[in-house]
Amino acid sequence: MAKQIEVAGLDAYYGAHKAIEDITMTIEPRTVTAFIGPSGCGKSTFLRTLNRMHEVVPGARVEGKVRLEDQDLYGPDVDPVSVRRTIGMVFQRPNPFPTMSIYDNVAAGLRLNGRFSRSELDGIVESSLKGANLWNEVKDRLNKPGSGLSGGQQQRLCIARAIAVRPQVLLMDEPCSALDPISTLAIEDLISSLKQDYTIVIVTHNMQQAARVSDKTAFFNLAGQGQPGKLIEMDDTSRIFTNPGQKATEDYITGRFG
Repeated sequence: MAKQIEVAGLDAYYGAHKAIEDITMTIEPRTVTAFIGPSGCGKSTFLRTLNRMHEVVPGARVEGKVRLEDQDLYGPDVDPVSVRRTIGMVFQRPNPFPTMSIYDNVAAGLRLNGRFSRSELDGIVESSLKGANLWNEVKDRLNKPGSGLSGGQQQRLCIARAIAVRPQVLLMDEPCSALDPISTLAIEDLISSLKQDYTIVIVTHNMQQAARVSDKTAFFNLAGQGQPGKLIEMDDTSRIFTNPGQKATEDYITGRFG
């Protein structure tokens, strides 16, 4: 079941360097929220704080609160691995496991997280590939390597792998940046259908994509060179793109910088 994320006063660091500062926002369930802003302003860093991927980097740490409904994700008794199961991640470049078949790519997380019979795995693999709009293209070659698929198909395979473990939130870090326009459209259509079941957050540099796929848009920016990234404003996507509240947002959207 899709859940709401509440972030309050969040700072993220790489060693002594503060990458983002004082981020507070609510990410609503069953919506697509887009993060936009110039390179280096902390969008991807912030995205990774939401499922505790940020702290995988040596020396990286987070201060502040991230709550998934009533659970403090950074609480002392919370297992980061369980957080990453609940809040899945799709990366910028498709990263199927190269030595694994299409079937085994989708089943990989399930096998790590529990015992399933072959018939149970078959059912979840099929439903996940259908959920990623990939089943009809691969159902006759499930034992072929996932790396043999096209770039767009590989990205949908990674989405199938992410949803197979039944997360509540899907994070996507520029999921279309390495894809051709036709594959990009397929992923955008998929995002629109997945939001019925998941809370989705997407980082994108493509303003048209943010306008097409998202319900809410958050604009991040840097105060200056070497300064931490900050959330400038967040609102309904239609409002951000037609009547933003901050001049910096308007300047970025209209191409004056970034």
